[in-house]
Amino acid sequence: MNSTSPPHSSLRPILVVEDNDMDLDFCMQAFEEHAIINPVIACRDGEEAMRFIDTHCSPEDVQLPLLVLLDLRLPKVDGIEVLRHARQHPVWKKVPFIMLTTSRENSDVDQAYQLGVNSYIVKPVDFPAFAEVVKQIKMFWILTNEPPFTAPRG
Repeated sequence: MNSTSPPHSSLRPILVVEDNDMDLDFCMQAFEEHAIINPVIACRDGEEAMRFIDTHCSPEDVQLPLLVLLDLRLPKVDGIEVLRHARQHPVWKKVPFIMLTTSRENSDVDQAYQLGVNSYIVKPVDFPAFAEVVKQIKMFWILTNEPPFTAPRG
């Protein structure tokens, strides 16, 4: 698990669960390009993400994320299982999850929504299109949406 910004930010972090180095790099570059200043926590497989979820279960926890960008195809435990696990925790039922994946399979989309994903986005393969997706995520999920938890006091 990597944190890519100052540990004492007054903003809730964004949790990115992604095993692909290029996709994680695209994500970080797009965050920078669109001035997303929230700290970013990266989990590189589903098992690591589930440990993170189990460790941060309080609304007062400064590491409880503003939102989660979750890949579907992950090593060890897939994104569907991570989502299922998260939604079993009362606090994590409220955290917005965005499935950000290459899969367009109807069964994947259906299963993700049945388990409570808030948004399902197919990852663009080139950086300009990926950056545009991140811009839209910022506009809605960071600037427009009213989050379930207030910013931590720190």
